[in-house]
Parts: sequence; C-alpha cells; structure tokens
Amino acid sequence: MKPGNLFSGIPDRVEDELFETLWKTDHFHLERIVSAGQATPPGEWLEEPADEWVIVLAGSAGLLFEGQGEPTVLHPGDYVHIPAHRRHRVEWTAGGQKTIWLALHYPSSPK
Repeated sequence: MKPGNLFSGIPDRVEDELFETLWKTDHFHLERIVSAGQATPPGEWLEEPADEWVIVLAGSAGLLFEGQGEPTVLHPGDYVHIPAHRRHRVEWTAGGQKTIWLALHYPSSPK
C-alpha cells in the first residue's frame, strides 16, 4: 500500500473547488476538498442525504446553518458534524490562500 499526503498534488491555482475521493466503501465516503475563495452561490443551500463530518486542515471558512444568524468560522483543526438533511451553506472560504478540508460522508445512525 502506497502512502499519500493530504497536502500534495494541489495545483498552484484553483479556479473551481476541487473534490477528490480519498477512500470510498459501502459505508462511507472520504474526500479532500480544496477551496480558494469559493462559496455556495447566494440563495442556495446544501442538503446532504447522509451525515457529514468536516475538518479544516488549512485556511479558513464560514459555514452557515439555516436559521443561524452568523456563520460558524472554522480554522485549522476545527471540525463540525452536519446531520443528514441539515441545510447549510459555505458563506466564504479564505481568499488569497487555499482552504483544505476533509469531509467524511456516512449513513445516519437509526434513532
């Protein structure tokens, strides 16, 4: 098995957000996301069918949940769990530097 590095293979310029699957099974999907000033378009919301856990490894971002007054600001090492179907949006990612995220998507636990 060949090891990888989360910070390698990132282009100098990032025009569009980059999504790279690092590992995928029937039970989860792990991806690296690289942002450079991107945000969710105005008026749009993200709503995933599975739970999601995200961590910022580099850069920073503002994550807004529906009904929340101000975005939650994430810096390196900050993580958040986003329950399935919880409407949210990326208000901003750091301009002038890359924001590198890990996102783990997995089925919701039965309640």
